[in-house]
Amino acid sequence: MAETETVARPYAEAVFELAQADGALTAWADALAAIRAVVENPDGAAMIQDPLIDARQLADAVIGVAGDDLGVKAANLVRLLADKSRLEIAPSIAAAYNELYAAEQNTLDVDVTTANGLTEEQSSKLQSALETRLGKTIRLHVAEDENVLAGAVIKAGDLVFDHTVSGQLERLHQQMAR
Repeated sequence: MAETETVARPYAEAVFELAQADGALTAWADALAAIRAVVENPDGAAMIQDPLIDARQLADAVIGVAGDDLGVKAANLVRLLADKSRLEIAPSIAAAYNELYAAEQNTLDVDVTTANGLTEEQSSKLQSALETRLGKTIRLHVAEDENVLAGAVIKAGDLVFDHTVSGQLERLHQQMAR
């Protein structure tokens, strides 16, 4: 996984520079999302792994399925990735691009995992508190996980706030073991 991200980052940075120069940051985000969707689809993934499908056929198929969301430059990116046998890293390119785009927009995606989700009021308060603390516009992504015991795990970039009962018990256990 780390190797894929290492290979994907220069592609994402090049695309981001191109998007900035063209004033097309959102259009590129949409194009990369479309490519990602095709590549992550089970049929798309199977096509990439099929040794009987050559690079040109693969690129044409991805471009055809992605449809109108791709411009000429994004289609050329698909062809380049197919020629280099790197189309499978398209999701990592999209993710790295989205990080660059979010940083440009001073936005941060935050994942919140709780046992029972959050109410609209709780989400609003959490988003406001995180925006104040981190100085960025926050986009919350709330997920439910029945294994979370009371509380929440909040992941904001490299920061992880574990405010669950199990997390508190683990920290207490570590302190007592010292």
